[in-house]
This record gives sequence, C-alpha cells and structure tokens, in this order.
Amino acid sequence: MSRTSSTTTSKTNGGNFFEDFTLGQVIQHATPRTITEGDRALYQALYPTRFALPSSAEFARQVGLQQHPVEELIAFHVAFGKTVPDISLNAVANLGYAECRFHQPVVPGDTLRTSSEVIGLKQNSNGKTGVVYVRSTALNQRGEVALDWCRWVMVNKRDVEAPAPETFVPDLKSAVDAADLKIPAGLDFTAYDDSAAGEKHRLGDYEVGEKIDHVDGVTLTDPEHMLATRLWQNTAKVHFNTQVRPDGNRLIYGGHIISMARALSFNGLANAQLIAAINAGAHVSPAYADRTIYAWSEVLDTAATDAPGVGAIRLRLVATRGRDESMTLRDEDGKYADGVLLDLDYWALMPA
Repeated sequence: MSRTSSTTTSKTNGGNFFEDFTLGQVIQHATPRTITEGDRALYQALYPTRFALPSSAEFARQVGLQQHPVEELIAFHVAFGKTVPDISLNAVANLGYAECRFHQPVVPGDTLRTSSEVIGLKQNSNGKTGVVYVRSTALNQRGEVALDWCRWVMVNKRDVEAPAPETFVPDLKSAVDAADLKIPAGLDFTAYDDSAAGEKHRLGDYEVGEKIDHVDGVTLTDPEHMLATRLWQNTAKVHFNTQVRPDGNRLIYGGHIISMARALSFNGLANAQLIAAINAGAHVSPAYADRTIYAWSEVLDTAATDAPGVGAIRLRLVATRGRDESMTLRDEDGKYADGVLLDLDYWALMPA
C-alpha cells in the first residue's frame, strides 16, 4: 500500500499585527450586515434605553421622519464590529474616538458595509505594541455614508524585532463643529410631545457647565456582554477568551459601556433624542463583569440648527465604576479620577 504525504495549509485569519499596517492602507471589511427590527429589540433588552424617538414609530412620524430609525449606537456597533477582524483582533485595548458623525438615520432594512484607511502609526517605547489610527466609513446599500469615525487602538506586534514604522500621528479635531452636524431630512420638533418623551426640559433649560447625575446603576454581567458583542459580530479575543489575558478576565467591550451609559442618561436627558456626532471618547479604565456602573453628564455647549424647533446640545457623558456623587472627572494632578470608565464627548439633537 502506498502512502501519500499531505501538507497542512492555513486558511484561517489570525488578524493583523502592528507591523502589518502601512500608512495610507485601505481595508475593505468583510460581511455586510443588514439591520433588522430584531436588532432594535435586542438592544432594548440589553440596555435600559427609553428614548421616545427610536422606541416609537408614531413619535418618529410626529417629528417628521418618514421611517422609524434604530438607535444611532446600533449602527455604530454594527459598523465598528466589521472593522475588528482586520484592525483590532490582536489589540490590547481600544483607546479612543474622534470626528464621528452620523450622516443619516439608519432604519431596519438598511445594509451597512465598512471600510477603513490607516491614517497614523506609532510604535510604543516597549517595542512590543503600537498604536494604529484609522478612519472608518460605513456605507448603506445605496452607497450613501451612514456614519464615519476615527479611532486609535493599541495592537500587539507579531515580531518584537520587526522595525518600527515612521511615526505619524494624525491631527484630529477636538470636536465636530455644530455647523457641520447632519440633521435628518424632515426633522421638525415644533410639535414635540413632552409627555410622550417623558421629560419637559428642553435646550433652553440646560446651562453650560451644569452637571446631571443620572442616578440609576446597572451591574454588568458576562452573559449580557458576550451576547451584545456577538450581536455586533465583534470578534476581539479579549472579550471572549479568558486565556488571552494574563488576569483571566474577559474585558467588557467598550461599546457596551457607551450604550449602557447612554441609556442611563435618559434620566435627566430624555429629550436628547438623537446622537448627531461623537467628538471624542476615551475608555479610561477596563470594565469587567459584576461591576456596577453609573453615569453623569456635563453640559459643554449648546447650538441652534436650521431645522424647525431643533437645537443641539454638546454633552460629556461619564461612566463610573460605582456611584460618584461628587461627579469628579479628574483629580488634582489632572489624571482621571479613580473609578472613571468612560469619558465621551458628543452632540445630541434636542427640542429647542
């Protein structure tokens, strides 16, 4: 009997390491994703969200929208998840966001496809990791931009001896200009129903510098986090595999904290109906299951828009590990205060 030799070939994707990225590189991410009503239902099951506009088709019609949009963060998570296998599968941590704009509401039936351009690279001093900066764009099935954003992520090197690339750190805006916010076509808050929204406080009731304690807390669990991360098809190893982290803990996906904090902000900001832009964001500390998170907000700015009855409010949303009644973001040395998990700067649309 003759024996035949076989050769094992790898057809799997181990993800990109830091030395695999080049400045100007454009990556088309796999698996377009169609948004469904199931996404809305699961999002509402995972997070205590109660904003009227994405919750009620009738409310959406009354404010001039022809179709009932899902929460903006559903679109963000789906589009972000597409980038993970190519950008952050071998990441240590996602570090921050900038220049994120929601160009139009996403509705069930829309299919999102994402691409990313590498806009910056910087090897860390330890020689084992580096920071990759990307600008990602999600298009719908008509080729229209649904949202775009920048983020930077710390990625492991495959070979610590691989030469460092030339350092280039992009100059990103600290905030999206209010004049550059995209207002959904037809949005009209002149007949806005305060009772249906659940709050009477409108744009003129908020002052710059005002802080709002959102009071309620939610204890994180591994099952909910892993369900959410799989829902967004986020394949980052640190969220599922305890063997890839020295401490043996699953790292809670940062987007899970963003959505949880945004949902908690309803209590005090129920009329901040639509997220128009994310100016900046930092995952300050890691989050793990069994921690209870709370949230507070600070009003940073307000602005008028051209849409009837629609104003814009710029907010700092802070998620904390445990209740922080003092609402302190930084200590005397300028460092983030102990317990801060998330520092998110965003614009929302609110009745004027």
